[in-house]
Amino acid sequence: MSRILRVVLHSRPGKNGEPIPENFRVEEGTLQTDLKPGEVLVRTLYLSVDPYMRCRMNDDTGTDYISPWALSECVDGGGVGVVESSCHDAFSEGDTATSFSWRWQTHDVVEGGRLQKLDPELVNGRLSYFLGAVGMPGLTALLGVREKGHVKAGANQTMVVSGAAGACGSLAGQIGRLDGCTRVVGICGSERKCQVLVSELGFTSAVNYRHGDVSAALRESCPDGVDVYFDNVGGPVSDAVIAQMNKDGHVILCGQISQYNKDVPYPPPLKKETQEALLRNNITRERFMVLNYMEKHEAGLLQLSQWVKAGQLKVLETITNGIENMGVAFCSMMTGGNVGKQIVKISD
Repeated sequence: MSRILRVVLHSRPGKNGEPIPENFRVEEGTLQTDLKPGEVLVRTLYLSVDPYMRCRMNDDTGTDYISPWALSECVDGGGVGVVESSCHDAFSEGDTATSFSWRWQTHDVVEGGRLQKLDPELVNGRLSYFLGAVGMPGLTALLGVREKGHVKAGANQTMVVSGAAGACGSLAGQIGRLDGCTRVVGICGSERKCQVLVSELGFTSAVNYRHGDVSAALRESCPDGVDVYFDNVGGPVSDAVIAQMNKDGHVILCGQISQYNKDVPYPPPLKKETQEALLRNNITRERFMVLNYMEKHEAGLLQLSQWVKAGQLKVLETITNGIENMGVAFCSMMTGGNVGKQIVKISD
């Protein structure tokens, strides 16, 4: 037996409520570390907090592929850890592993079949990148752009990315540029983030949606209109972008974080004027789900790794320390407190 810390869901914010750190509770517990055949003991290194988790705080997620978190039960999500002992043929002590359903606790005993072994060389030893740039957010950005964006090198296309300083958006804009967009414009929520997008990530320009007239700023940044829109936020920001899209453009419907604290269907209904603009200009707006492209994940991760190692894809992270701060990190991410991927470091 060993003592552990874990995070459980203490209360639900309600379908229309804003999450608070107190919705989560840190508990002490014990873990039976005598392994049965096929089991692996792991120590948690990094945990991920992501916007999709907001729906898991409700008693009904509104989808059939994501289950709600149970009250007073340990929360789970993306995680990376190190194997401390193993009774599974595929894992040895010292191996690095990941899972999409990693429990928020300092140590865990899991079925080896639920884990994926990682090669630290893919990220130059920066293991947290497996939860961001060379993980699910990176795949979402890459496959979203390539499957739904229809970017063509040499076609003089303009891409706009909302939520552009977040885990996915910060990568999507760079990938649009790498794949051939002439102009990439990011929308985010602070002047500091705007500066980071342009000076560090190579965006052509950036718009602070909290300052001034978003539509006017977009017209200035996108003089030839918008061809591709990577939508992470929805709401009025997306209405403003779609109003300036060119004929036969493409909306990559990735996320709608501005709507996640509201009891509305996903994707949320559009304003009448926005829906009419889509139809009038023959703009595609198809929901994108990275899990529908499992057969492309391996090649996608390899491409992301190559870009990261070559310095072509810059990685931004906001790292919070300590399992006791999981709730704080989640709520900060939901309100835009992070630059790049929000990570919580649990142990060295």
